[in-house]
Amino acid sequence: MIRRQTRLLVLSLAAVALAGCGSGGPMSSLGAKPMSFFVTSVNPGQGANFGGLAGADNYCQSLAAKAGAGGRTWRAYLSTTGSPAVNARDRIGKGPWYNAKGAMVAANIDELHGSNMLSKQSALTETGQTIMGSGDAVTMHDILTGSSPDGRAVSGDKDTTCGNWTKSGDGSAIVGHHDRKGLDDSAPAKSWNSSHATQGCGMDALKKTGGAGLMYCFAQ
Repeated sequence: MIRRQTRLLVLSLAAVALAGCGSGGPMSSLGAKPMSFFVTSVNPGQGANFGGLAGADNYCQSLAAKAGAGGRTWRAYLSTTGSPAVNARDRIGKGPWYNAKGAMVAANIDELHGSNMLSKQSALTETGQTIMGSGDAVTMHDILTGSSPDGRAVSGDKDTTCGNWTKSGDGSAIVGHHDRKGLDDSAPAKSWNSSHATQGCGMDALKKTGGAGLMYCFAQ
C-alpha cells in the first residue's frame, strides 16, 4: 500500500510539472515567468524592410512560436510616421516583461522608458542567447525602433523608419543600443531605443553603423 501511494505521488508531481511547461515559453515551468520579451536573433533577409508593421509583427510571432512561446500575441517595438503616426510604446501591452530566462526587464511602460533593467546580459534573443555589442568581435548592438526616447514616433520630414519599414535601400531609421554603450557617455549612446540614425536601410548599410537588422519583440 505504501509503495502504491508513493508511486501515485510521483506521478501526480510529474503531471503538475508537465502542466507548467505548456506553450507559455522557454521559462514556463513551475514558478518561472514565461518569456514576454526578446531581441530577434536574426534579420529575415531584407534589412529594414519587414513589409510594414504587420510583417514585423508576424516575424516576431513566428520566432516566438519556434521558441515555444507562440501562445501569446507578439508585437514589434517599432514606430511609424505619417497620418496617423504609430508609437512603439502603444503597441506592446502594459507589462511586466520577462526575457527567455525569466528575468524581468521592465515592470510597465513607464519603467521601460525610464529605469529599466535592459542590458547586454538581459536583452536576450528568443532562444536565450546574448547578442554581440560594443567591444565584441562584431558590433550588432543597433536595434531598429524608429522611435524617440519615450517610445513615440519622431516628427519632421526626415525618414526615421525606413519608409515605415518597407525600404531595404535608401533611407534611414532610428536605432537604439541593446548593450547601452556607444562612442561616448552621452544619453543617446546609452539609450536602448533611440541612439542614432542608420546610414541606409539595407543590410550592408545597417552593418556599417553597428547593427544586424534586429528589433525588439514584446508580448501583449
